Amino acid sequence: MKLEFLFVPTSDLKASLALYRDDLGFDEAWREGDATVALTLPGTGVQLMLDSHDADAPVGPLFVVDSVQAFHAAKPDSLGVLEEPNEIPGGFMATYQDPGGAVIYVMDQVNDPATT
Repeated sequence: MKLEFLFVPTSDLKASLALYRDDLGFDEAWREGDATVALTLPGTGVQLMLDSHDADAPVGPLFVVDSVQAFHAAKPDSLGVLEEPNEIPGGFMATYQDPGGAVIYVMDQVNDPATT
């Protein structure tokens, strides 16, 4: 399990991008369509992922695992399921809630030829 992104939903991708990239100086790492942009965070391997698909989704860490299905089957009982594993481009994603109420995202890229 590796912390890959801090997931930050936004209702205004252009304004959020202007803040983090232009005002705070983060570098753009990649884009997916017109709704998702990742930015590098100085001094760390974690990226900030701005996403406008669901502006009401909670902010949270996004962990990458080898298999979401395997993680889900072996998850601790204390980790609540908010969203069962579902297919995303290149793999699967699931959403959980920790005992303190924080949301965490877990994804894999099992169907992405670049990662196999």
